[in-house]
Amino acid sequence: MSEGTVEGAQPQQKPAADAKEQKDQKKAQKAQAKQKKEPKVAQGGGKKKMEGAALIGIDVAKEDDLSEWYQQVITKGEMLEFTDVPGCYIYEPGSYGIYERIQDFFNARIRKMGVRNCYFPLFISEANLQREKDHIEGFAAEVAWVTEGGKNKLEKRLAVRPTSETAMYGYFSKKIRSHRDLPLKLNQWNNVVRWEFKHPMPFIRSREFLWQEGHTAHMTEEEAGKEVLQILDYYEAIYHELLAVPVVKGRKTVAEQFPGAHYTTTVEGFIPSTGRGIQAGTSHCLGQHFAKMFDITVEDPHAKEGEKKEKLHVWQNSWGLTTRSIGIMILTHGDNKGLVIPPRVAEIQAIIVPVGMTAKTTAEDREKHYAETNAIKDALLEAGVRAETDMRDDQSPGWKFNHWELKGVPLRIEFGPKDSAKKVVTIARRDQLAAGKSEIPIADLGKDIPALLETIQSDMFRKASDEFRDHRKIITKWDDFVPALNAKNTCLIPHCLVPDCEDEIKELSSGKIEGQEVDARAPSMGAKSLCIPFDQPAEGLVQGETKCTNPKCERKAEKWVMFGRSY
Repeated sequence: MSEGTVEGAQPQQKPAADAKEQKDQKKAQKAQAKQKKEPKVAQGGGKKKMEGAALIGIDVAKEDDLSEWYQQVITKGEMLEFTDVPGCYIYEPGSYGIYERIQDFFNARIRKMGVRNCYFPLFISEANLQREKDHIEGFAAEVAWVTEGGKNKLEKRLAVRPTSETAMYGYFSKKIRSHRDLPLKLNQWNNVVRWEFKHPMPFIRSREFLWQEGHTAHMTEEEAGKEVLQILDYYEAIYHELLAVPVVKGRKTVAEQFPGAHYTTTVEGFIPSTGRGIQAGTSHCLGQHFAKMFDITVEDPHAKEGEKKEKLHVWQNSWGLTTRSIGIMILTHGDNKGLVIPPRVAEIQAIIVPVGMTAKTTAEDREKHYAETNAIKDALLEAGVRAETDMRDDQSPGWKFNHWELKGVPLRIEFGPKDSAKKVVTIARRDQLAAGKSEIPIADLGKDIPALLETIQSDMFRKASDEFRDHRKIITKWDDFVPALNAKNTCLIPHCLVPDCEDEIKELSSGKIEGQEVDARAPSMGAKSLCIPFDQPAEGLVQGETKCTNPKCERKAEKWVMFGRSY
């Protein structure tokens, strides 16, 4: 097992991976150092540096260098800060506020289902973790171990939780004594550690991350299955209704399902810049596997009087969604000016910038104008809009515009003496800067601004949905498969659902086969199965007749399966 340093644990690390992360951190720190300098225009052009880009903003194009763009966006946009521990990050208020809104949204829904929030310890005994062989094998390479406490070596090492099934189910066994104790539904908002070495990427793939993990126990498979899908609907709603990000609901193939699960359902996202799929949230039916391992049983409530009551194992679920959701949102909506935050999760929905103040403006006029500006903010707050003013007198309006565009605030409201005379404000939408500005009467702000924010939210989702839809291609011929991947698409193909066949497809599309034409920027990355979509294409697949798309497979296709390169 890979061991990480936690309170004196001895690491078994891959130095090359850490070296890469440290290099990435240095790049990010340089970007932050630039931000603190006086803003000036970068000279020259070229592939990396955007012509005319101010140093306060992003100086590399998203389409030219996604990695550098992403690091600049998350640091200059004050979403995340690097630490001296590779793969572990500081979530700044800008990103943590988004996470809190996700929490509020999800908590309100799961509480109606009877789910209660709780908290279990960070550390898991090795004996407990090892009780479930298939489960721990799925996480073996990522488990961090504590081997020392203070100056003393521990007699028995402790695992830092990679997930909490084994930590929680001993408790379930104690709590569930009768069918009357069912269902038992618990959820915790916590951190987990997975000692990742492959392609670390803030928010998307890190050693420590935040998530919620729900764990429930039910009397029957039917009850468990109903909850699995209900939770999946809520995950879809988080992405669609809050983050304005489209996802596809489906079921994981056996090869890709959660270790130890009966089956796994998923919401799968898509990153247009790379054409890669990304797992966005999962809801698992664990079946009775863990119940048998931890002896979680109840007596048969339907046994006839006088008969010996058989002990029945409960049916269990687990489900989780992580701060990866924030990274998916950033990669989906961000542009070459920085973040673009959907209004429903934005920390600030509208920033009000006073303009038109000059050296000739009297102190009396300035004070009067600022009072009017604050009155506009108060009216918006009264209407339920998260509004702020930017009254800084050491920066120009143009500098402020760039600053708030970088941070992705959905709506900028400009207010100057001419606006005051006309009793209007001038507005600019962050998601449509090229569309220019428009005016709204001050008297109508209380109704027009909330309505406009909802329009921005729906427009952002529509744009992202159209892009994802355009990049889901139905493929029935193998010759079309890799070219479609190279064109930054995911592919829906007829597939036999056999794990060995999935491995073969990944190999055949990876570029390791002589003469195979692949994306030069990812020559070793083959396509994996993302999910079996619940919404199956109507055309093309005839059960028992259509052949699996893999040219080396002689089996018949069972389902349309979405394949793609992925994170």
